[in-house]
Amino acid sequence: MDLMSAVEVIRAPLSETQTRLSAAFAEAIPLGDAHGAALTALLGVLRDRSLSDEDARTRAVDLAVKALVELRSRAELDHAMAEERVGDAFDRLAESLSRVLRPRGVLLELGTPGAEEDADRVLPADVAATARAVVRAVVHAMLDDQRQVRRIHVGWKIGAVELRATVRDDGPGALSRGALDARRVEERLGPLGGRLEVDAVPGWGTTVTVEVPLGPPDTPREDPLTVLGARELEVLGQLARGRRNRDIARDLHISESTVKFHVAKILDKLGVGSRGEAAALAHEWGAATARA
Repeated sequence: MDLMSAVEVIRAPLSETQTRLSAAFAEAIPLGDAHGAALTALLGVLRDRSLSDEDARTRAVDLAVKALVELRSRAELDHAMAEERVGDAFDRLAESLSRVLRPRGVLLELGTPGAEEDADRVLPADVAATARAVVRAVVHAMLDDQRQVRRIHVGWKIGAVELRATVRDDGPGALSRGALDARRVEERLGPLGGRLEVDAVPGWGTTVTVEVPLGPPDTPREDPLTVLGARELEVLGQLARGRRNRDIARDLHISESTVKFHVAKILDKLGVGSRGEAAALAHEWGAATARA
């Protein structure tokens, strides 16, 4: 039960209201502390014997309305925290880097995302946060593990499926991948499926390219036919070619009833309801030819 429903329940007879809210409290526990606390407060008011029915209802409605406003504000805040505009995310990065580089006398050049880089596009908050953290770690590595770095360029570009961050210095080109590993750069990229490239050219500087996918990494589909035995695969291959049970039995030198048994097992194992669906899977995964 949500709090809007609770307001409607409060209008019922008081004894019924208490019973229904008590049941709702148990259901609300998985919804979070805020729901549970609000319903607890409502129950406390309705069970207060010092209050008349009318006073209890009035106070309970007030509590419910206040709780609804608070929960809505929390939901809006959670939504805002889950996303971040590209331009805003880059500005936060630039500000934090300026605080690091300015005292060291290192010039910060920014490839600020513009209209062509979709500066107004919204990023998942975890993508923006990871990109910022990784870029900061790379900059610290360039400064701490090399000498004579006087200029660092940082740029972001947003593609269709990934954020690409480039960090380039004018140092000796001696930055090693080990220096980045020590700062857990790849470890931070791992959960999002990010990638890292280091191009260090002695005497010319180092360029580090970071790619962070905008969505979760693709999970390869598992072959559903691995659950079938060798004979079942043979039968499935025949099914995929539109063969009837009688023809399958003759070609495989088994009885027609055995074919029916295999077909039933195939449908069950593949979780499909017809020979046509099984045949479609066979064609999709190559059993119609390679395994026939």
